[in-house]
Amino acid sequence: MKDNDMIFGIRAVIEAATAGKEIDKVFVKKDLTGDTARELFSALKERNLSAQRVPVEKLNRITRKNHQGVIAFISPVSYYRLENIIPQIYEQGRDPFIVILDGITDVRNFGAIARTCECAGVDALVIPEKESVTVNADAVKTSAGALNILPVCKEKSVTQAIRFLRDCGLTVYAATEKAVNIYTSVDYRRPVAIVMGAEDKGVAAVNLRICDEMIKIPQFGTIASLNVSVATSIIVYEAVRQKMNLT
Repeated sequence: MKDNDMIFGIRAVIEAATAGKEIDKVFVKKDLTGDTARELFSALKERNLSAQRVPVEKLNRITRKNHQGVIAFISPVSYYRLENIIPQIYEQGRDPFIVILDGITDVRNFGAIARTCECAGVDALVIPEKESVTVNADAVKTSAGALNILPVCKEKSVTQAIRFLRDCGLTVYAATEKAVNIYTSVDYRRPVAIVMGAEDKGVAAVNLRICDEMIKIPQFGTIASLNVSVATSIIVYEAVRQKMNLT
C-alpha cells in the first residue's frame, strides 16, 4: 500500500471527508475516544461512511508514520449508487444488466471480472461495503483500465442490493453448485442481475434464498470449482449470446 493511496491522522481524515474526497474505507483504533474522535465519526456519518475498529497493531503494519489511530483509504474512482443507475438505464429504453459480487476479496479476480463485464456491456458491478474487495490501484491495473469506465456500485449489503433490484423488475440469478438448472437453461433476455460468490464460500445462504433462481456451470473434473472470474465470463457471455439472439 502506497502512502498516496491513503490518508492518516484524525484531522487529515476529517478534512478529507468534509471536502468530499472519495474515501473507500476507514480503519480506526479500537480504543480511540475523545472530542476529536467524535468529530471524526460525525464527519464520516455525514458522508454515509462507516469506520472499522481495528487493533493498533494492524494500523502499524499498514504505515509506520504517525497515524494517530486513524487511516482512510482513498479510491481511485468514484462509486455509484444502484438507486441512481437503474432508473437511468430504464429511461434510455434498455434492460439493466448487472453483476453482483458476494464476498469476493481477491483483487486480481475483481479486476478480471471488471474487464470481462466492461467488454460484455454490463451496466454496473455491485460490491458490498464490508468483507469485499474494493477499487484500488492494483484492481484498476488488473482490469486493464475497465474500472475507470465500468460503474461500480458500493451498496450497504448484497442482500439489500438484491432486494432493490428485484423491486426494480430485475430477475436475479445466483451462481452456485447447489443449483439444479444449468446456466444456459434460463432466460437472460430481460432486466437481469447475476450474483457471483467467492470460490471458498460461494453466494451467502441468505442471498441464495432471496434470488429468483439458482444456476450452475456443469463440471466434469475433480477440482471443486472454477476460478470466479472464469465462471463470471462464462455466464455473462451466455447472457450476451441470448441478448444478441445468437444460436
